[in-house]
Amino acid sequence: MTGTRTALNDPHTVGQWVTDRARRHPHKAAIIFDGREVTYGELDDASNRLACRLLGEGLVPGDRVGSLSQNQPEQVALLFACAKTGLIFFPMNWRLTNVELAGQLGLIAPSRWFVSRAQRSRVDDVLTSVVGPPLDLEASYEDEQTGREFELPDVSADSALAIIATSGTTGGPKGVLLTHANFFWTNLSLDLVVPITQDDVVLQVLPQFHIGGWNVQPMLAWWKGATVVLESTFEPERVLALIAEHHVTTMAGVPTNYQMIGQHPDFDLADLSSLRSAVVGGAAMPYTLVEQWHARGVALFQGYGLTEAAPNVFCLDDADALSHPCSVGRPYPYVDVALAEIETSELLEGSVQGELLVRGPSLFASYWSDLAATAAAMDDGWLRTGDVAARDADGYYRIVGRVKEMFVTGGENVYPVEIENVIASFDAVLSAAVVSVPDPTWGESGVAFVECAHGENVDLVALTEHCRARLAHFKVPVRFEVVAELPRNTVGKIDKVALRTRAFSRVGAKP
Repeated sequence: MTGTRTALNDPHTVGQWVTDRARRHPHKAAIIFDGREVTYGELDDASNRLACRLLGEGLVPGDRVGSLSQNQPEQVALLFACAKTGLIFFPMNWRLTNVELAGQLGLIAPSRWFVSRAQRSRVDDVLTSVVGPPLDLEASYEDEQTGREFELPDVSADSALAIIATSGTTGGPKGVLLTHANFFWTNLSLDLVVPITQDDVVLQVLPQFHIGGWNVQPMLAWWKGATVVLESTFEPERVLALIAEHHVTTMAGVPTNYQMIGQHPDFDLADLSSLRSAVVGGAAMPYTLVEQWHARGVALFQGYGLTEAAPNVFCLDDADALSHPCSVGRPYPYVDVALAEIETSELLEGSVQGELLVRGPSLFASYWSDLAATAAAMDDGWLRTGDVAARDADGYYRIVGRVKEMFVTGGENVYPVEIENVIASFDAVLSAAVVSVPDPTWGESGVAFVECAHGENVDLVALTEHCRARLAHFKVPVRFEVVAELPRNTVGKIDKVALRTRAFSRVGAKP
C-alpha cells in the first residue's frame, strides 16, 4: 500500500472506515462494478494514492475537489481520499447542461476537478474557462507513481466532507455543506432502523451526485464491510439480472425505480429470493406499488429525507406499510422533529399539521457561500424544511405538501399532496400530481395530472367520485388530465413547474 501516516483522527470521521475494513478483510469485495471486483485493500490503497496526489499538488484541508462522473469505483476512492485529507468532495450532476455546471463550478470554485472518460467528450470552453482543465479520473486512480509520501492531516468531526447541490425544486440550486459528523450520525441512525451487516450485498443505482447515492446504504455498507454492486445507470432488466447473479440482499431507490422494475415483463418470474428489503425515498410510494413488491416477498422501508439532513429524517417500517398508507413513519434515532404554525412559527403539540422542522447532529453545516440562505433556513437551531406535515396520535407523520405549493380556493387552504395521495389510491392510477390555476370564482382551483399503471385505463368519472367521497368539495380538482408519464427531475421528484406551465396554458394564463 501507499506509504502514508494515518492521522489520529476524531472517531466520527469517515476516512477511517475503509482503512479499518481493509485491515480486517483486505481481500473482501468492497465494490462490484461492470464485471470487476474492487477489494477493500484495493479501495483503501487507491484512496491513499489519490490523497497523496492531491496533497502533492498543494491542496490543503478545506479546498474543494470536483468530480464529473457517473457512479464508478474511481469516484468512491476519490471521496475517501478527500475524507482522509480534510478536502471537500463535490460530485457534479452530469445530467445538467454545461451552462448549469459552469454556474456551480463558479460557486464552489474547486481547486482541482476530475472527469471520467465517459464524460470527457462534453468538457468544453464553457467549463474550462471557469476552473481550468480537469484531471483524468481513471488515470489518476490507476497511477502507481504518487511521488513522495505525505503525512495525512488531522481531520475532525466538524471538518467539511462534501458539498451536494440540491435539486433546485424550490428555486436555484444551493450547495449543501455536509461534515464528517453529518455522515457519521445519519449512517448510524440508518443502521439502527434498516441495518446492514458485512454479509449483505447492496445494489446501488441512485446517482452519486445526490446525497442518497452515498448515505442511503452505500456508505453504511462500506463502514460495515458489505459488498456494493455499483451501477452507473439504471436499467430495470439489468437490475433484475444483477439481483439474481450477485444474490443482492437489499437496495435503495425512488418510487420511479420500483415502478419501472415492476412493469418489466420479467418481474413476476425473476429470482428475487435473496432480496430481503428495499429502501424507498424521494417521493411517496403508491399503495398499489407497495402491494406489488410485497407480493414478491420484499420488505419495504419507506421514508422522507432532504439533503440538508444528510438525508434521513423519517422511516416507515415494513410492518406499518399497509396499515399507514401515505405515511413516512417516525423519526430516525438522533433526529428531532417538530411542527410549527406556518405564520407564527409557534411549535405545535398533539395531532396537528404544520411546517416540519428538523434538528440533530446530521443537520448540514451551511449553504456554501450563502449566509443569507442559511440564516433564512434556520430558526433557533431548527431547519425549516418548507414541507407541511401532519402528525397523528400515535406519532406517525405524513407529508401534506410544500408551504409554497399551498393554494387558496374560496378562502380555504389546500395542500396538493393530500389530494395526490387520494388519487393514487384509486385502481389503475400509478401516480398523480396536482397544481393550481387561476379561477374566476374561487381565486384558485386544482388541476390533477394522472399517470396510469402499466397497460391500464382510468375512468375519470369514477375517479372524480372517488375523490368526492374522500375529500372536501373544495379540494376536488376541477379537471383531471391523463398523461402517459409525469415529468420528473433527476432525483425522481415530479416536475411541478412543467405541469404548472401546462395547466396554465389550458386556461390561457401565464404562471
